[in-house]
Amino acid sequence: MKKRTIALAAAAAIPVLLLAYAGFRHYTEWFRLRPLLGFIEGPAGPVKLTGGGFILSWESGSLTIAPAGAPARVLFGNQRGRAFIAGGVGREKVEESRGSFFLRDAVKKAYTRQTLDAIHKADNGDFLLEGTLAPVEKGAPVRYALRLSAANDHTLRFSLAFADPAINRSYLTFVSHEDEKLFGFGVQFTYIDMKGRYLPVLVMEQGIGRGRQPLTAIVDLVARAGGDWYTTYAAVPHLFSGDLRSLHLDTGAYSAFDMRDDDFIQVSAFTGSLSGTLIWADSPRELIARYTERAGRMRPLPEWVHRGAIVGIQGGTEKVRAIYEKLKKLGAPVTAFWLQDWEGQRKTSFGKQLWWNWQLDRKRYPGWPRLHEDFAKRNIRLLGYINPFLVDTKDAPERGRNLFREAVDNGYMVKTPDGKPHLIPNTDFSAILLDLTNPRAVAWIKNIIRTEMGGNGMSGWMADFGEALPWDAAHFSGERGADLHNRYPELWARLNREVVDGLPGGKDFLFFMRAGYTNSPRYSTLFWLGDQMVTWDEHDGIRSAVTGMLSGGFSGYSLQHGDIGGYTALSSPVLSYFREKELLLRWIELSAFTAVFRTHEGNRPDENFQFYSDEEALAHFSRFAKIYEAWGFFRKELVDEAARTGMPVARHPWMEYPADPAAATIRYECFMLGSELLVAPVTEKGAVMVRAYLPAGTWRHLWTDRPTVSRGEWMEVDAPLGQPAVFYRDGSSAGMRFRGVLMEQGLIAR
Repeated sequence: MKKRTIALAAAAAIPVLLLAYAGFRHYTEWFRLRPLLGFIEGPAGPVKLTGGGFILSWESGSLTIAPAGAPARVLFGNQRGRAFIAGGVGREKVEESRGSFFLRDAVKKAYTRQTLDAIHKADNGDFLLEGTLAPVEKGAPVRYALRLSAANDHTLRFSLAFADPAINRSYLTFVSHEDEKLFGFGVQFTYIDMKGRYLPVLVMEQGIGRGRQPLTAIVDLVARAGGDWYTTYAAVPHLFSGDLRSLHLDTGAYSAFDMRDDDFIQVSAFTGSLSGTLIWADSPRELIARYTERAGRMRPLPEWVHRGAIVGIQGGTEKVRAIYEKLKKLGAPVTAFWLQDWEGQRKTSFGKQLWWNWQLDRKRYPGWPRLHEDFAKRNIRLLGYINPFLVDTKDAPERGRNLFREAVDNGYMVKTPDGKPHLIPNTDFSAILLDLTNPRAVAWIKNIIRTEMGGNGMSGWMADFGEALPWDAAHFSGERGADLHNRYPELWARLNREVVDGLPGGKDFLFFMRAGYTNSPRYSTLFWLGDQMVTWDEHDGIRSAVTGMLSGGFSGYSLQHGDIGGYTALSSPVLSYFREKELLLRWIELSAFTAVFRTHEGNRPDENFQFYSDEEALAHFSRFAKIYEAWGFFRKELVDEAARTGMPVARHPWMEYPADPAAATIRYECFMLGSELLVAPVTEKGAVMVRAYLPAGTWRHLWTDRPTVSRGEWMEVDAPLGQPAVFYRDGSSAGMRFRGVLMEQGLIAR
């Protein structure tokens, strides 16, 4: 009895110890990452320069850059007497674990004492600020030059350079204020407003748990893959201020935004030549348009996407046909079957994974040509899956060509510093990663995609991964892995875009990605939100999927969707998570109001509840596939708007109501489709009501047409299963037409 008591006490103590460990790690990290601050000396008299639509002023230690058309608005400025430029000589230590990266930086020498010697205009009209930075310790100062070039009267380019090539850390510090809302930074899964936070910009796996405890701590201890609140597949060095100014860095190097102080923001980057863009605007819509004009916009989705569900199935030809027959009996609109296991599947410790050898598995999918032909007659597409990894199939000759061996023999993979193939661990296996700076490697994999995927009748695919380029990888181009890491997803997106553009009817193809960086929207046709857990939580579940969708819209990720029901299920003696029916049904409702309606069986299909697991779920799925199809007319308008302006289809309410301070506080509670519809998804287990924020005005309930007059307030709204809280603005032609289509189809009562 005594031994059992001790054992139970020890088991009970484990979660406490794990939580203590996690808390200590965050506490020490907070105090380790302090801003690099200094003081400034400059001209005694005031200086004022105008040009290119901007005004630069200096007086008594204070620098201000403002638009000539709005001189009271500060686009960039310093705290009086405080340095706005700093430099450093640093060396980072980076550890990697299955796509997760752990970085610690040691600044060996810091240059923070800024002298501003000259402020003048160059012959071409650029503003030039030149001076020196003295080190904190003894040593000679280094010269710097900050050049500011007006691209137009709303956009100011900047470039910072140091005379000493040993400087490899750059810092910009500029004024903020307590109430400034700070959005952007790519696809962020935990928070929308980043004020008060330190945010690294590093493309990597999002992690499993991401703060949900004790799960995250356990995964960290076992596999160093728990993630954190800021870990994301699609990170972008882009700050979008609620004051309607933005700052974007051009560099692909690691950067970080320190927004913890009320009065200033510090941007740092692992480079000695930092460049970027400052933009101002009069509205969120205009600021997004001006930013995406430079970063790139997504093109319209193929028309067929809007016709219904993209059904994700694994298991082979017979299973696909059986599921289709069930859906056909219910009249469910199906526009495509996404068959990620087209190239074969195997079992690993993580669940069911693919072979990564990119050739059709005709044993798993016998009669593939007939399957394609039968579905084509019904206007149903086939989609596949690919990523930039290759796995050695020497022990599985039935897999066909060993693409791993071909790539190694031809040097098509990224290499270790000593020139060997860089083997990257995944779960139970390791893989090589294609060197996308090698033109021959790019041409080789393009040909494989064209023949094995396009040539087998596929209309698109999931273009997975892209976030795991090793920090020390050697490339054909000679670029360092550290400098190319964040940009690798852009290369992967561009490659896929070039493939589909080169296929007959290229605009009719679709590929979707999770990893991304600044220019990824320029190339990718669609994004998905990656591998959420099959849970309800805000860290790594259904709520985080909504947050990720909304945050990405500030950085040009205008067309996003998620795996219906989530992806990551876990089975272990300590903790297990499997998809439950209620979660799936509510996620189906949520996804019917996003850009794309696509299912995923998850990494453990047999343990997860599926939409075809019982008749109720199948009927629910069919109904919401019809609802998704019903607002396709409006979705097409929003997709076209995204291509023209960069505005996301599903958008954060603040984008439409920037004068409403309460709208800026929304995370996952509700979102808007364009400016007409408002959706408040159910993200709490057992809930039949939701707390929704309705901006000021009159809103009509989609299912009942009852009007609600709001002064801009949170309300409790009925949301029984099958009727998520959806509203349209009174007088909205899109809302009235949507409701009319639903009535015509018998999806709601007249």
